Amino acid sequence: MLSITNISVRIAGRLLIDDSSVQIVPGARVGFVGRNGVGKSTLFHAIRGELAVESGSITLPPRWRIGSLAQEAPDGPESLVNIVLKADLERDALLHEAETAHDPNRIAEIQTRLVDIDAHSAPARAAAILSGLGFSTADQARPVSEFSGGWRMRVALAATLFSAPDLLLLDEPTNYLDLEGTLWLEDHLANYPRTVIVISHDRDLLDTSVDQILHLDRGKLTLYKGTYSSFEEQRATREMLDAKHARRQADERKRLQAFVDRFKAKASKARQAQSRVKMLERMKPVTALVTQDVREITFPTPEKMLSPPIIAVDDVSVGYDPKKPVLNRVTLRIDTDDRIALLGSNGNGKSTLVKLLANKLPPFSGRVTRAEKLSVGYFAQHQVDELNLDGSPYDHIRKLMPDTPESKVRARVGAIGFSGKAGDTLVKSLSGGEKARLLLGLATFFGPNMIILDEPTNHLDIDSRAALAEAINEFPGAVIMVSHDRYLIEACADQLWVVADQKVEAYDGDLDDYRRMVLSARGMRTNSRDRGSERDRERDTPRPERGKPEKRTPLKQKIANAEAEIERINGIIAKIDTALALPDLFTRDPKQAAQLSKARAGAASALQRAEEVWLEASSQYDQATG
Repeated sequence: MLSITNISVRIAGRLLIDDSSVQIVPGARVGFVGRNGVGKSTLFHAIRGELAVESGSITLPPRWRIGSLAQEAPDGPESLVNIVLKADLERDALLHEAETAHDPNRIAEIQTRLVDIDAHSAPARAAAILSGLGFSTADQARPVSEFSGGWRMRVALAATLFSAPDLLLLDEPTNYLDLEGTLWLEDHLANYPRTVIVISHDRDLLDTSVDQILHLDRGKLTLYKGTYSSFEEQRATREMLDAKHARRQADERKRLQAFVDRFKAKASKARQAQSRVKMLERMKPVTALVTQDVREITFPTPEKMLSPPIIAVDDVSVGYDPKKPVLNRVTLRIDTDDRIALLGSNGNGKSTLVKLLANKLPPFSGRVTRAEKLSVGYFAQHQVDELNLDGSPYDHIRKLMPDTPESKVRARVGAIGFSGKAGDTLVKSLSGGEKARLLLGLATFFGPNMIILDEPTNHLDIDSRAALAEAINEFPGAVIMVSHDRYLIEACADQLWVVADQKVEAYDGDLDDYRRMVLSARGMRTNSRDRGSERDRERDTPRPERGKPEKRTPLKQKIANAEAEIERINGIIAKIDTALALPDLFTRDPKQAAQLSKARAGAASALQRAEEVWLEASSQYDQATG
């Protein structure tokens, strides 16, 4: 088990974890929660041995492998599936050795071990994980260098999951995912066969995928059984009892102190008074709940409510290349108080649609009609790069209020969550959540009639996400949101639109229906998408027509890969057969002979699977070429 015993951790003089202990049993699925900045990621560093603890100890079983998401995204000419396969270091090393080994004994050991770790099914498992995270079959054969940073971090996540470590440490893994990828990850973690600890602010993931909650608060680690919803109930009950205990203790201290003060000068009562003094000294203080109310989020009310519809889109095509529109023949309308959530995998055109609605991207054809004096507030995570890192929240607001008295500017800075000295903190010193709050305040500063929120919850903790949901529900105008946070969508949206296959269509079901549809479809998609290196562009390639080179190319690659796998496995079988042909093998070493026979059977099964892949790809290629 993972045993954390009386550890204290200090960073830059600040005590983050104070003499705290917890035991994580093998196979536990643990959600790790706490306010931003309390030390959750720091504890992960300590568990991995990257940070020394000030006192106490962290122990793991000696043969446990620890896996966590790489800090840097993979890059280079290798294909996605090869990068994921190489994450299994043992399999990769054994396969390389198998190509050069000549000693029959070693060949037997290698092949037996490959069978034991199910090495020959690894490509299928890697492909399933990549598919679940949103990569089509064609994507998986492409070089990782062709993908943007966010998509490459998905590859890193796929590699971590594929390696199946004994202890899996995940720090906000959904930040790089869309809703569809998040739903798949929830299901994957819920069935993870080993120990996992995941830092997350996603309520649904913490209610779906874990069976324990580890809470870090005021330097103390506390482990609760159950999901996040259960944790909230247990913690509320515990804090209420602590508060009652603290009040009773305060009353008792007051009574004892009153006795000491009254009788300490009297000789006849001196002994009793001294006894009360000792009782006071021994009385361990009980810390009552220290309320850490999250700062609310508010959106200014529009000066004037407009008549519906505020936006009407009629037969519009839009994108970045007129020859390859991302969305085609889109017709929709948005009314004054609509609450619309956009669903669909990243790359299907959600950001393209919101740029169209925000008037940041002109249509190729069709008509977009906007209400007169329509004001739109647009929030997107990439806007963080547009903030002045050497400026403060006050500086950003002052630019928008150049002739306004100082007191009113300060009041406005406080209204978006930066009261007092916080308003003068440089942006480069703000946390991710604080930058998101500043962006929200700037995007909605002038009281827009419609707010567009593109992944607004990244870097917001659970309480701040709840505050955002409350702000959306109180806002009287229209709201369009793109989010992987299921809680936010369920709390705020009254319409679901699916963006896929160049279309935008209303979805009649709820998110549970959509989740079932996504999980059943993942792993069966073959459409190729182009996800280039430009971060904020979506350039979906329409499904190629029969016989076009775009469709034949991934099939040719699949055929070539299958042929290479067949050749490799045939080479392994030939070496095993050479070893089995030794005349006295079965009498001299029957155990080794049995291992070799088992290894040959495993290799033969892998060969059959590779041949089936080759036959299927060849058949599809013949159909595509007509």
